[in-house]
Amino acid sequence: MHPRPSPIAASLYTLRDLNADVIILHGPHGCCFRTSRLLETDGVRVVTTAMSENDFIFGASEKLEETLKKVDSLFSPKLVGVVGTCASMIIGEDMKEAVENANIPAQVLIVESHGGLSEGDNTEGAISVLNSAEREGVISGEEAERQTRMLKMATKIEKSRGMAQGEYISPSYGDLKEKVAQILLKKLESGYKVALVLNAKKETSYIFADILKIPFGKIYHKNPPKIIANLDEDVGLPRIKQHARNIRKELQKSGVEIDVVTGGLDEYPITGKTAAAILKNGSFDLVVVLGVPHALPIETLPVQSIAVTDGPRLVEPLKKIGYNYVITELDAHSKTLGTSEIVLSDFGMMLREIMGL
Repeated sequence: MHPRPSPIAASLYTLRDLNADVIILHGPHGCCFRTSRLLETDGVRVVTTAMSENDFIFGASEKLEETLKKVDSLFSPKLVGVVGTCASMIIGEDMKEAVENANIPAQVLIVESHGGLSEGDNTEGAISVLNSAEREGVISGEEAERQTRMLKMATKIEKSRGMAQGEYISPSYGDLKEKVAQILLKKLESGYKVALVLNAKKETSYIFADILKIPFGKIYHKNPPKIIANLDEDVGLPRIKQHARNIRKELQKSGVEIDVVTGGLDEYPITGKTAAAILKNGSFDLVVVLGVPHALPIETLPVQSIAVTDGPRLVEPLKKIGYNYVITELDAHSKTLGTSEIVLSDFGMMLREIMGL
């Protein structure tokens, strides 16, 4: 019942992950405004064809052709994404014909996306991009299949364990960060076995990885936490691989070693299960899951647990599936877009303050 990201926004983010230089939204100038502006901080030019009322009746193919030519003139891009919107898709705009008529030198990915794709699942917008990228030879069929499988699994997790369950979920800011930080540090001080699990998604990993960067081992050198993370540098679309490389390099510079790598940043729907299997064999007393905690079956572990999420509407579902404490990192997307370094998190700053760092 409550608003969720649309397939159009997912299309934009996936084109960004393919390192598209320019994205053209074929629709009104206000469509996906916030997402478009945020992506510009990530180095992607986002423009629109600015469809108006007359265009909804008579079509706007000429506007798309003109926009493509202007984009080529202004930016000389190598890879361009043309993304449909509710307006252009409902009237049946032939974007392929417009792209052929414009005939610009750049490789162009045509994405027929709109807000109602497959009951509005945002992942369908990402899948549309992957299909186009495979057709144009930008990614392999094997990679497109793997990505699509991950996205469908992510949708299933959101619908069964996350904020897409159908009913209205009131936003909540969760437990007090100071209280949760004291619980974590008290466990380490008392010699309990603690695991920090990064099961993060895309660029938001830069804020959730901040907890891993804290030098727990220097203070609790006899009892450092075990670190499990989905930071495989060789898995994912180009930009996703780079995120993993950036984070691991920064952690290494800080003297932090990852004990177990569970997979890539786009594999969070399955790396949560991998982490849970490791935790079952480790006899841990406290587990902290950062990023996408609902993808880890915490209810299967006889352990005290803390979830750190970016969604106020995920607090209630996370409590229901078994997390003892849930805290939120607000505006994780906007804080991490455009960065290539780990970003200070609110929870991380609280831990450092209590630790005197």
